[in-house]
This record gives sequence, structure tokens and C-alpha cells, in this order.
Amino acid sequence: MDTKRRTFLKAAGVAALAGISAPAVSKLAEASASAVPAVAENSGGTAGKMRYGMVIDMRKLYDRPDIQEKMAAACRYVHNIPTFDDPKSEIKWIWSAPYEQAFPEQSSTHNADVIEESQFILLCNHCDNPPCVRVCPTQATFKMEHNGIVAMDYHRCIGCRFCMMACPYGARSFNWFEPRPHIAQEINPEFPTRMRGVVEKCNFCAERLARGEKPACQVAAAEVGAIYFGDLNDPESEVRKVLAENPTIQRKPNLGTKPSVFYIV
Repeated sequence: MDTKRRTFLKAAGVAALAGISAPAVSKLAEASASAVPAVAENSGGTAGKMRYGMVIDMRKLYDRPDIQEKMAAACRYVHNIPTFDDPKSEIKWIWSAPYEQAFPEQSSTHNADVIEESQFILLCNHCDNPPCVRVCPTQATFKMEHNGIVAMDYHRCIGCRFCMMACPYGARSFNWFEPRPHIAQEINPEFPTRMRGVVEKCNFCAERLARGEKPACQVAAAEVGAIYFGDLNDPESEVRKVLAENPTIQRKPNLGTKPSVFYIV
């Protein structure tokens, strides 16, 4: 398969997960031509395959709830995330929670005060072995083979919520109500709004990556440099170098899902 065809198919896959119409695929292909293949060629992974991952350096986010809110706000805008008054109807792509809730399997005995008193940024872990993909009856939830992102096709989602029950991280939300009237911020025309009766979650900003851009949360946290993002299969990538130099923890690693999000605490 030639390079142009591979580029087009990758962009088409991103368009499908984002619910983007066919005319937009060619634009994504143009962006991907310079962004995606260039990274893949440098990958140290098997057969050139990538696996996107993230390292969150909490040391730079302790006592910085303003940065965490900035990250959440950026995600809300970029992905047209609705805001409901009832917490039970909350749509979560990126959110904050205390240490004990975020890492129940980790010891919380005599932790440093800063850990006990701080909120931790949480999002979909884009697992290498995602249980949500296995249980989806319509393949609305799927793993993108060329980069490891666990993505969604909202048009295929039938609202069965099997994926929500299978996800051990609480990273998925269901639209109980029509979400469009509850988008408080200005609507971003570059990402589709959803509809009532579908599940949604963080997509690692796949549509931005296809354009050669960084994830929105990483850009929002650039002031303190708290987010590292890149190819986990490339030993020379920044994210791998950060992992090699720092002890990290993951959420519920004992479940065998192989999360792609790591935390420096």
C-alpha cells in the first residue's frame, strides 16, 4: 500500500471516530501526511506501530487547581462537552479526584500531606488491553490499530452502556439528556456535538493529533509543563525518556488492562 493511501485511511479512521463527514477526510489526510507518518517512521515499536501514551507529572500540579481547571476547560471547549447542573448527569472527559479515589489500590497510609490534600487529574487510560472494546456489541468503541487510541464512533453507539460497566476507571459518561443545549462555552465547529443516548469519553485528542497538534490538556498545562505525550513504543520519544527517569504509578494496573497513562507523584 503506498504512503498516500495509508495516510488517507488513517485520516479516515480519525474522521470516523470523531463523527466527521466525508468531505473533511481529505483535510485530515493532508495534516496527517506530515504529522503521523513522520512519527511512525521514528518509532521503535514492532513493525512501526505506535502506541500513544501520557505521563502526568503531579508534582507540577500540586496546589495548582487553576491549571487543572484550565486543562478541563480546554477539553470542554475543544470537544463541545456539555455541562449539566445535576452531578449524576455529568459528562466527564477529564476531571479531578482525590488520591484515595484515583488510586484505591495504592497505599494511602502516611502519605505526604500534599498528596492527601491534592486533586489528581483523571481521564480515559487508553488501555492496551481495553475491556470496553471487548464488550461493545456494535464496535462503536474500538482501538485504533496504528496508534493504540481507544476511540468511539458515536453513530454506531446504541446506548447499551456495556462499555461503562466494563471500564474500571469510570472514564465513560452517558448522555441522558440532549447535550447540545447544555454546551455552555462557544461551540467548536471542528468537532461534532453528540446526541442523547450515546456514551462518550476522552479520545486523546485524536482529531488534533491528525492535524499535527498536541492534546488540548497538554497545551493548557504548558505553563508548568505537567503533561508529556508521545509514542510509548519509541525508546527515543520524550515520554519514554521521562518514564525511564522517574518512578511512576498507574491506575489499577493489577487488572491487566495495561493503561497508557502514567503518574509521577
